[in-house]
Amino acid sequence: MRIHFIAIGGSAMHNLALALYYNHHSISGSDDEIYNPARDRLAKVGLLPKEEGWFPDRITKKIDAIILGMHARIDNPELLKAKELGIKIYSYPEFLYQHAKKKQRVVVGGSHGKTTTTSMIMHVLKYHKIDFDYMVGAQLDGFETMVRLSDAPIMVIEGDEYLSSPIDRRPKFLHYKPHVAIITGVAWDHINVFPTFKGYCEQFALFAKSVKNNLFYYESDKQLQKIAKDKTLKSKVKSYTAFQSTIKNGKTYLIKEDGKELPLKIFGQHNLSNLKAAHLACQAIGITDEQFYKAIRQFKGAARRLQLLKKKETAIAYQDFAHAPSKVKATISALKEQYPKRTLVACLELHTFSSLNKKFLKQYKDTMDKADRAFVYFSEHTLKMKKLPPITRDEVKTAFNHPNITVYTDKDKLLNALRRHKWEKKNLLLMSSGNFGGTNLKALAKELLD
Repeated sequence: MRIHFIAIGGSAMHNLALALYYNHHSISGSDDEIYNPARDRLAKVGLLPKEEGWFPDRITKKIDAIILGMHARIDNPELLKAKELGIKIYSYPEFLYQHAKKKQRVVVGGSHGKTTTTSMIMHVLKYHKIDFDYMVGAQLDGFETMVRLSDAPIMVIEGDEYLSSPIDRRPKFLHYKPHVAIITGVAWDHINVFPTFKGYCEQFALFAKSVKNNLFYYESDKQLQKIAKDKTLKSKVKSYTAFQSTIKNGKTYLIKEDGKELPLKIFGQHNLSNLKAAHLACQAIGITDEQFYKAIRQFKGAARRLQLLKKKETAIAYQDFAHAPSKVKATISALKEQYPKRTLVACLELHTFSSLNKKFLKQYKDTMDKADRAFVYFSEHTLKMKKLPPITRDEVKTAFNHPNITVYTDKDKLLNALRRHKWEKKNLLLMSSGNFGGTNLKALAKELLD
C-alpha cells in the first residue's frame, strides 16, 4: 500500500511509519515540526520529509490511505484535500485495530503505569521467544521500534485514553476491543479534552465494557471499584494488589507464593503493582508462573520510567516521565522507600496542558511531600505556546504545599541551584514529560555526581 502520514513526527506516528516501511509499504509523511528521536530515526531510512509544513498538492488519488496524527488540526490542508479526494483516513489506533482484529489482543489502560506494565508483558513474551505484535509508548531495550506489525497471533497494546485524532474524538483505547485488559488506575488528566473528572472516568467505564474475556484492575482504586461492579460487563473481572516484597541494601526482592525471594532490577510499590497486573495478563494468554518469574527478573524498565542516569556509592540520579499528580507522588515515594536514609532532591517540570493549567494545579497538593527538597520548573514560553493563561511562581508554590520548595521559570537558575548541592548521601530525581528546556539530563547527572 501507499500510505501517507499527516503529522508523522509524533512518537507513536513515526514508529508506526517505520513499522509499515519495514513491512515494505510505500510511506510518505509531513509535519510542521519534527524533533528527535523521530527526526534521526526517520532520516535514517529516508522517511524524513524534505521540508517542514503541509503540502496539499502532494495528496493525490495514488495514495491508498492516510494516517492522521493528533498533532494535526481539523483544518489541516492535507486533511481537507484527502477528504475532497475520498481517500480512506485512519487514526493510528483505528489502523492498529484493522491490523489486529483477528489476533488475540492484550490492552493495558490506566492513567499511570500503562507503559511499564505493557513493557513487562512484552519482555516476558520476547524472553520466551513467543511471536507477537505490539504498540508501546516508550523505547525498550531489545526492540527496534515501538510498533511491530506482522502475522503473529497476539498483539500487546498500550491503551491511551487521549483522543484518537482531530476528526475522531474517541479515546484511543476504545478502538481495540481487547480479549485481555488491565486498568492500572484512574487519576484525572487531559483536562483540555476531559474538563470534568466524571467525564474522564466515563471513558474507562466504556473501555471496561469493551473487554471480551478478562479484565484486571487495581483493587485500591475507588473509581475502578465502581466500574468493576457494573453488571453489564461481558468479561471476567478480577482485582489485584502489589506483589509482596522486601528491600535489602537498596535492592528489591519479590516474594513469590512459595515464600522464595526473587531479585528484581526495578523497585517501588507502583512497579510491584504493575508487575502483578502483567503476571495476571500473562497467565490469561498461557504463560506459566515459572516462565513469568524466570523472565521478569531480567526486566530493567522502560525508557524514562525510573531510568538510572548516574550512580556512585553515596548518590544516585534517576529520570522519570512522571508529570501527572499520581505519577509524581508514586515515583517520589518509590525512590524514598528504596533509599530511606538518603536525602531526596526531587525536580519536576510542569510541561503538559493539564499541569500548566491554573485550575488543575491544586491536584498537586502534597504530591512531593516525601521529597526532602523540592524544585518545580515551568517555562513561560511553553505557557504561551499552549495558549494558556499565565501562572505565577507563588501560585505554583502554594498549590504544592511543600515546606521546602523553590519554583523556577529560568532553567539556568534551577541547574545552578542543583550544582550548588553537595551530592553525598543524596539522591536526585528529575521528573518531566519534556526535558527541562532542552537539558541533556544524563550529562547533567554525570556532572553533578562526578
